[in-house]
Amino acid sequence: MRILVVEDEKEIRNFLKKSLEAECYAVDTADDGEKGLDFARSNKYDLLLLDNIMPKRTGKEMCEALRKEGRNVPILMLSVKSEATTKVDLLNAGADDYLTKPFSIDELSARIKALLRRPNKIEQEIYRLDDLTLDVSRHAAKRGSKEIYLARKEFTLLSYLMQNKGIVLSRSMIMEHVWDMSADPFSNTIESHIVSLRKKIDIPGKKKLIHTIQGRGYKIDTKANGD
Repeated sequence: MRILVVEDEKEIRNFLKKSLEAECYAVDTADDGEKGLDFARSNKYDLLLLDNIMPKRTGKEMCEALRKEGRNVPILMLSVKSEATTKVDLLNAGADDYLTKPFSIDELSARIKALLRRPNKIEQEIYRLDDLTLDVSRHAAKRGSKEIYLARKEFTLLSYLMQNKGIVLSRSMIMEHVWDMSADPFSNTIESHIVSLRKKIDIPGKKKLIHTIQGRGYKIDTKANGD
């Protein structure tokens, strides 16, 4: 899951990035509304987290521009203003939810999860394939009765594979959805994480689930079909 945080205050921006990455999200950041709008137009995000009062473009202006373009990505707005008129104004501009500063990270996390569970995202809490189970809400994985420890990025990668089980995912698709823009697209980070996942998931005596499709990418499935 990939989130864009647009916030002009550096300390808050860095805090949000660190907190969300700790919950296994890939996070890009921008420090003004113009840059944030460029990012939102050129990348695919699962959710936008926008401060309202920012240089160049406000969060409201960003929201209005994206909705006019037909983009339905979930948008959670942050603002120091708590008046009902402000909330109504932002919701009418196309925001899906509104959170007043200061806020607790627990409430922010809960609101993000609620937005990602909405029908237009068709998000599941638990994914299953063969005897592999991935519980998104608990950040837990099991193969049969054996608990599997996954590092944050391994969990995010496995989650993306499981959301698209049976589908071949190209290297660029994985890079776009699992890593943020600071990742080097020419590095072997995807390959090394796939190797690490295989060691934990495709254990001896169990059916192989993670497959390399030569020249195309990777998929998770009970059948290789070209591996």
